[in-house]
Amino acid sequence: MLRSRALFTSVTHLISVSWPFHPRRTPFYYGWVIWVFSVLGLLLSVPGQTMGMAVFTDYFIEVFSLPRTELSLAYLFGTLGSTFFLTRAGRWFDVYGGRIMVPLSAFFLGLMVFYFSFADKFISWIDGPSWITLLVVVVGFFGVRFFGQGVLTSCSRNLLLPWFVTRRGLVSGLRNVFVSFVFSIAPLGIAGLIAVFGWRETLWGMALIVGFIFSVLALFFIRDNPASCGLLPDGKKYNAKKEVFQEKLSLSLKEARRSPVFWIYSLSLAIHAFFGTALTFHIVAIFSESGLSREVAFSYFLPVAIFSTSANLLASWLVDSSALKPFLIIMLGSFILGSLGFISLDTKWGYWALAFGFGIGGGLWHVVSNLAFIRFFGPAHIGEVSGFSTSISVFASALGPFVFSAAADVSGSYGTAAKLCLLGLIALLVAALIIPQTEPSSPC
Repeated sequence: MLRSRALFTSVTHLISVSWPFHPRRTPFYYGWVIWVFSVLGLLLSVPGQTMGMAVFTDYFIEVFSLPRTELSLAYLFGTLGSTFFLTRAGRWFDVYGGRIMVPLSAFFLGLMVFYFSFADKFISWIDGPSWITLLVVVVGFFGVRFFGQGVLTSCSRNLLLPWFVTRRGLVSGLRNVFVSFVFSIAPLGIAGLIAVFGWRETLWGMALIVGFIFSVLALFFIRDNPASCGLLPDGKKYNAKKEVFQEKLSLSLKEARRSPVFWIYSLSLAIHAFFGTALTFHIVAIFSESGLSREVAFSYFLPVAIFSTSANLLASWLVDSSALKPFLIIMLGSFILGSLGFISLDTKWGYWALAFGFGIGGGLWHVVSNLAFIRFFGPAHIGEVSGFSTSISVFASALGPFVFSAAADVSGSYGTAAKLCLLGLIALLVAALIIPQTEPSSPC
């Protein structure tokens, strides 16, 4: 630990808070610049998110000559492998800060996206057995999932937390409005780019933007916290006693894992990752099973974006003066409705129940995931605590596509796996209603 702190000190000396300019020189509160880069970091993690990779699924099946279930298996192995390093990556954020971690994770995400654009050429050059193909694809999925959905997402989310205290929920919510909407329509946008430029060229463009342009700008503009810049959170004076009280209540990861609250929130976030990832990854096949076209499948993301953005905006306005428990309960209830819609997707009400349920639930998911761990366990170890929770969600997202694909192979329908998810959601809803949830670190 002492060695880590010494290294952190040397890194901060190498990159001065005043390089290339001092944040105090800006005519407005610098936390809003951090807000912009928090938004951009989350948006540019799309190549590592399921909705970013899912659009390329059919192209990967064709160029890699892999059956859908084997591609899902490669996604499973790659994503599972990334989960073993995410808690450590969260610890890196606590030690080195966002100014180091955000640009590095963005650079390596871009590198892995570029790798994926040439993976089929590499496989053809080797001309080896089929397990070589699977290994190359697993490495690609490991890279984009670890650096994208894992490190860049977690670091970009945590980056904003020290800069706002009394308005943390509202400011995070404003960020999530953009993120929820873009995440929801990203598959449609990427599909449009592929139609115009081609799948390989689209990957090149994504790699350039996140891996070079964003990583350089992030290094220039990101600062770790207001204290290091001689500033106060929220850009004004706040209740210092309350903030000190919050710091004293900060729990380590070991202490947080003993709390049932940690597990009910982590598992509730994870089941959405499991179910939502499977739905997005197999979106065309799932809609086709219900007699719906590819165009209808991708257009589904538009109403989801509208519902998600609306729920996010309303919840963010309310959450700073409210406990999180009602938001968790409504989120789980929305996912239950979405599950029923999934099972009845061949009906008109099923389509809209799926879109409404997953849209509202997805919007609340962003609110809950942003605030749960800092409210219940404090800011001192937020990177490690949220990193471990993220590893659970990423683990679940790895299993989702494979389990749904395997269930479809065995039972002939994706609805079988959806029914199992429905039972899990009901169990979590009951637990959320029963478990006491005290928020010692809430700013309200």
